[in-house]
Amino acid sequence: MAYITCEDLTLGYDGIVIAEHIRFEVNKGNYLYVVGENGSGKSTLIKTLLHLMEPLSGRISTGDGLKPHEIGYLPQQTAVQKDFPASVWEIVLSGTLSRCGIRPFFQKTEKKIAEENMKSMAVWELRNKCYRNLSGGQQQRVMLARALCATTKMLLLDEPVTGLDPKVTVEFYSMIQELNRRGIAIIMVSHDIKAAVRYASHILHVEKTQSFFGSKEEYLRSDAWKMFQYAGGAEGD
Repeated sequence: MAYITCEDLTLGYDGIVIAEHIRFEVNKGNYLYVVGENGSGKSTLIKTLLHLMEPLSGRISTGDGLKPHEIGYLPQQTAVQKDFPASVWEIVLSGTLSRCGIRPFFQKTEKKIAEENMKSMAVWELRNKCYRNLSGGQQQRVMLARALCATTKMLLLDEPVTGLDPKVTVEFYSMIQELNRRGIAIIMVSHDIKAAVRYASHILHVEKTQSFFGSKEEYLRSDAWKMFQYAGGAEGD
């Protein structure tokens, strides 16, 4: 069974439909890019997958041992988040909260997980530094280490390279590709269609009434891809 299966989803809020008839699944090791025009509902889909919003209709189910709290999430960076006055250690360790249950404190197990992920993302030496004093690339490494504290199975990333310079963007994509090679399933919302074509195993092209889901090869043969190229792609959600 797939990690996540979405059946005939309708996305929206307050009864207003943003997109409908969305169907897709994500299996272990998949790398799914979510693309679409501005306002098509890409970020709304991520919030729905994280149960921060409820679908207007349809069904989301998990399987293959994946539990809802085992999904690591890297949100879009806001100005407030970038200026957050906490240490790197505090931020990464907070990613283990879902493992603590009702315990109001962290044990050696959570601290070890945080340490391992900081070392994996090459931010261990920054652990005592204030997050807001880091560069954009360093901040994204810290947030990725935090997301990995919650999961060994699936990461959701919402426009993760926005605001990063080209060199840091390439390095970030390489990190995500390596995590995917280790077997972590990736769902990435992005307007970077060139990256989608390069890295994705599958693509979900979100539209209001007729979304496309399939392998990258199927997408490159589809009308959705032809129309997306003609329209010049998208710039966000």
